[in-house]
Amino acid sequence: MTEPMILAVRLAAPVARVRRALTDTAELRVWLAEHAEVDLPERYEFWGRYTPEGDAPHQRLLHADDNRLRIGWLLDGVETTTQINLRPEGPDATVLSLSQTHFDFADVVNGTSIRGVLQTYWALAIANLDAHLTGRPLLPKTDFTATDFRGEMAIAAPADKVWESLTDSEQASAWFGYPIGIEPWVGGRYAMGGFESGHAAKVVDLEPGRRISVDWGPPGVTSWELTESEGRTRLTLVQSGFDEQNPPYASWSGIVSGLAELRRFHEVSDWQPIWLPKEMARTAG
Repeated sequence: MTEPMILAVRLAAPVARVRRALTDTAELRVWLAEHAEVDLPERYEFWGRYTPEGDAPHQRLLHADDNRLRIGWLLDGVETTTQINLRPEGPDATVLSLSQTHFDFADVVNGTSIRGVLQTYWALAIANLDAHLTGRPLLPKTDFTATDFRGEMAIAAPADKVWESLTDSEQASAWFGYPIGIEPWVGGRYAMGGFESGHAAKVVDLEPGRRISVDWGPPGVTSWELTESEGRTRLTLVQSGFDEQNPPYASWSGIVSGLAELRRFHEVSDWQPIWLPKEMARTAG
């Protein structure tokens, strides 16, 4: 079996507040899932259209204490294990680490198992947990029953600044947390991993300051469009042109999750990303 996937994040809230958001049924229904039922130490379930294979609850609670949750989650006929650990970092911050078993990147590429969405599903969920805790509007959740991939977000910054951060390689790499090489012209490369990675998508449409579209191949075309009003920018994100029999839920969730840091990049003074190196994760047990 492959090593568990690990995500680690610093949240601007004390441990008790984070734990309440993770275990309160009403709060889970805001930031995580359409439906949720929690009755510790016996039950921890979430389901609905924003959950992979969310036709019914498929989780069973394995362990819960003040700083740890461990959940068995049946996906594509296999019981995976999700573990969430909380560690205080001073009085007003918490390091949350999440480990997830049975994630294989090959499932992202070939789409043979719903388990391929797990990494970006959890990244988007944690980004929305952070938004919930800090009072920001949530990012669009991925609807695993739909093939209409469209979302909007407001950013408290002028459109020219947002455009620069979307199309400048250095800025985009900073807020996305991964090297991105961008040639901002039609026919230019959009290279996740940087220009040396050899996996470049293609810019197929661009209106400077307003719209850029990138063709990823089978996952389809992603378009970012900006409109400005009174010094604020509305960003509309659309993904289209993919095989609707095999929707790219994993890539869509990853692109949307990145918008959380794009917004923080412009709105938070002395910005630092919430994401931490996985070495900081506490994954005991």
